[in-house]
Amino acid sequence: MDTSFIITFIGDDRPGLVEELSSIISAQGGNWLESRLTRLAGKFAGLIRVSLPAERGDELERALRGLSERGLSVRVTPAWQVAQTSDGVRDIRLTIFGLDRAGIVREVAAALAAKNINIVELESSVESAPMSAELLFRATVEAQLGNSGELDALAAELDEIARQMLLDIHLEPLF
Repeated sequence: MDTSFIITFIGDDRPGLVEELSSIISAQGGNWLESRLTRLAGKFAGLIRVSLPAERGDELERALRGLSERGLSVRVTPAWQVAQTSDGVRDIRLTIFGLDRAGIVREVAAALAAKNINIVELESSVESAPMSAELLFRATVEAQLGNSGELDALAAELDEIARQMLLDIHLEPLF
């Protein structure tokens, strides 16, 4: 019976890295199901979900650890599928934009955690403004509001964070 495993890795970015990972996964009888891979500050990091026979998990990890000689740190973790119910769960998206400063992610994450909102995906970047070269922060957050979650109360709290930190925070329900 096949089991899902999550592979996490980080190492110096270089050509052929994804090919090496995929070759090892394939050689161990694995199937690459989904992934999030990215380059950050000269490093290449990612998460990969694979399926393979449960007894091959340790072999997969040993084979991938062989890449440590080439500067890659790897971990393999079993991932048991948890039945997810969508009863009463509402998906939301936040877009955040403004001058970069410390604490933006912390403030927004704290507001979401206080309301028991689950962050499903967070993508952020910092880039130079075209005319002034000031650093601009941009983020997209996908989250799930539980059945007891109040969208209006969350919007008010995010508006206050936006006001205090001089940000634009847009909350969008995804139905």
